Amino acid sequence: MPRPARFRPALSRRARLGAATVAALVTGTAVFGVGQATAEHSIPRTDKEIPNLTQVQDKIKAYYGDTVTADGEHYASPRSNYAHQVRGIETKAHGYLSKALAGHGRAGKAKPAIVLDIDDTTLLTYNYELQVGFHFTEESQDKYLAHTDMDPVFGMNRLVNWAHDKGAEVFFLTGRKEAQRDWSVRNLKNVGYGVPLDRRHVYLKDKEHPPPYLPCGSTCSTIEYKSGTRKHIESLGYDIVANFGDQYSDLRGGAGNRTFKMPNPMYYLP
Repeated sequence: MPRPARFRPALSRRARLGAATVAALVTGTAVFGVGQATAEHSIPRTDKEIPNLTQVQDKIKAYYGDTVTADGEHYASPRSNYAHQVRGIETKAHGYLSKALAGHGRAGKAKPAIVLDIDDTTLLTYNYELQVGFHFTEESQDKYLAHTDMDPVFGMNRLVNWAHDKGAEVFFLTGRKEAQRDWSVRNLKNVGYGVPLDRRHVYLKDKEHPPPYLPCGSTCSTIEYKSGTRKHIESLGYDIVANFGDQYSDLRGGAGNRTFKMPNPMYYLP
């Protein structure tokens, strides 16, 4: 589920089912292997260059192993190709963190930390996306978050809890708006993220009262907001050994030793 920085009220801010995604589906390239819909600025010359939108949505459903409950709710399957890809990323992250966290035992060294986005990095928005037909609005997001807990991204709650037990401070950094804090914290807690979830550990975007450590204030791009917040976390005495996100804009801008890109073909956020 997006956040003001990640979800956009206009198509230019959040490109749903991006043109690069649909083009890749037509040509057979492994867009889901990459796991990210990328921006495409070229203008199709004929309708034949544009695949059928319904077929693209069907591909996405198949990738997530779409499972429908008796009451019509849609969920991703733990046996899906999406879940398989996520587990592969988590396995690599676990191996890396085992070594990285072990190297922070020396006195005087900055405390290790990991930073994670929320939507489609720690919480899975798939059910919401199907409910709204991949058409985000702030109103529908508020309504959903107020009353519904998203499932954790397969295995991420276990990875995060393990990293915390091994000595990593855990920070959540999302573009969700500040008004969604209580709902977001409730959801993370209810699906098993057993780490501190106070204001010092969960950063949401506050356009009305932006923090002084962000020179761009309320006009920050996603990259400026997220990298600026990571730099702030580092200024508090932490060494960000790993940064997790489903969008490349979650990961760019520095302030972090290694990045882990989570798959998400449902939308693109610059």
